[in-house]
Amino acid sequence: MRNIALVMALCLMFVTSCGKAEEVPQAAGQTEGAAEEDVGGASDAQQGDMAEAESGEAAQSQLDITDTIPLNIIDDNYRTYYEVFVYSFYDSNGDGIGDLQGLISKLDYINDGDDTTDEDLGCNGIWLMPVHPSPTYHKYDVTDYYDIDPVYGTLDDFKEFLAACDERGIKVIMDLVLNHSSSKHPWFQEACTYLKNLGDGEPNTEECPYFDYYHFSKEEQSGYYKVAGTDWYYEGQFWSEMPDLNLDCEALRDEIAKITAYWLDMGVGGFRLDAVKEYYTDGQQENIDFLAWLTDVVKEQKDDAYLVGEAWLNINEYSRYYASGMDSLFNFAFAGAEGVIAKVMNGTSAEKYGTSCASLTETFGQYNENYIDAPFYTNHDMARSVGYYVGENSLNRVKMAGAMNLFMSGSAFVYYGEELGMKGSGKDENKRAPMYWSKDSETEGMCDGPADMDSFEMKYDSLEEQQPDCDSIYNYYKKAIKVRNQNPEIARGTAEYLDQVSGEKICVLRKVYDGSEVLLVFNTGAENEAVDLSSITLNGNAVGDTTEVRATLTTGDEAVAIEGSVATMPGYSVLIVK
Repeated sequence: MRNIALVMALCLMFVTSCGKAEEVPQAAGQTEGAAEEDVGGASDAQQGDMAEAESGEAAQSQLDITDTIPLNIIDDNYRTYYEVFVYSFYDSNGDGIGDLQGLISKLDYINDGDDTTDEDLGCNGIWLMPVHPSPTYHKYDVTDYYDIDPVYGTLDDFKEFLAACDERGIKVIMDLVLNHSSSKHPWFQEACTYLKNLGDGEPNTEECPYFDYYHFSKEEQSGYYKVAGTDWYYEGQFWSEMPDLNLDCEALRDEIAKITAYWLDMGVGGFRLDAVKEYYTDGQQENIDFLAWLTDVVKEQKDDAYLVGEAWLNINEYSRYYASGMDSLFNFAFAGAEGVIAKVMNGTSAEKYGTSCASLTETFGQYNENYIDAPFYTNHDMARSVGYYVGENSLNRVKMAGAMNLFMSGSAFVYYGEELGMKGSGKDENKRAPMYWSKDSETEGMCDGPADMDSFEMKYDSLEEQQPDCDSIYNYYKKAIKVRNQNPEIARGTAEYLDQVSGEKICVLRKVYDGSEVLLVFNTGAENEAVDLSSITLNGNAVGDTTEVRATLTTGDEAVAIEGSVATMPGYSVLIVK
């Protein structure tokens, strides 16, 4: 077997765009001509430098190896989504509350729409937490499904936002809350007024169709509340001000179909479906059946619409929801302080991550072969991830965990501020703190955050300090997203765990998509680890024959290096080859 030049014993020396020197390997087994082609038409002087590097002298360039590889972003439903809580993101009018115009002004931060620049995060999807009118700051209790909350702006602002996203190739999905409405919703208000005036008579949906939109009963039951001034009760499993909707009501289903069509016609790309396991209390099959109906409705209205559901259950339970035919369900097994990623970063064997990733095809595919996993690391209901790690190497583990989420197959989700290492735990308001643009709370655009949020200081710097810092969490996330965008196999590939070359801290995955394979090597521990890749084949060849290095992500000063067939992985590092 030829020497594995995957990371040559004599490496090229690159300088990243933010100024940090990084050893990055030349493609394995590359010919001189192939190397020239890879750097995109290097000058004669640069080619001469490469020749010197091959003879043992390090070449200097202003490019990181990922800067020599073009983006390969496919317009489908495998995307990298950025979850935005508009209330806390960016304030355009000085009232302390984020709004749509503020979000529009910061779209270039998420994605500037120009593949030739390297200033944006590179996310090509946005999940908007609820933006409908609501009496609460979080807006998960809707009073009008056809409008925008005035504190966020107007329908015209929303249309402008959609148009700006479309120009940038960003798909927008809206939170759609169907388990319940607000108690202030006219449907519920009219139904309660009708019952108050009904006396001893029997309800008639022809007189008041909204009576059938909710679960009313003469019997007091668990999770039910009294309708004031009557002997009726209504179901409100989440809160008295969030009455549960009766999703068996045909008139309500017709209304829901109008709601989805309204927003899809406006340009929304799909919906994040809140609390899908709660649609029917203790009714898993009924939940699945309703989701099947909703999926059919939405796909008929817009065939490429994307649906992702929240079913906060164990993986064996929420996997069953794929039988509905919906695109995605959030993968809670990998998320949060007790998820696979955090556990591995806190000492569990790397095998757990590898075998769990590889098992998803069977776990989800048995219910829907066209499933798209929806990995996420944190969201608005979870403590932020910085709090998962304390002590030595806590910063490195924060970074590495982000890559492990972004390098999973499916549509990956990033909660705003995770790319900065924001803090936030305890009550929900703390988890939805203002986006940390600046340490100066008086800086233009900074939000006040929810009124009941505790006062606390962030652990890591704001965006202002992190942007020019090569070693920042922000720049690490940005590079990981870029690598995801350069290699479609990462998001779309079927994962295979290669146990023969993996170990306690080393996880090696092969991903296959559309006949192409990539190899991902993770070192999840603090110490350097040597990985012998000589037994691995990739795209039909032994690794080293025609292998191309696609990226390395490191969290310290040491670079990934390979001599012969052995890759030396610094602590908390990732190597990707093709």
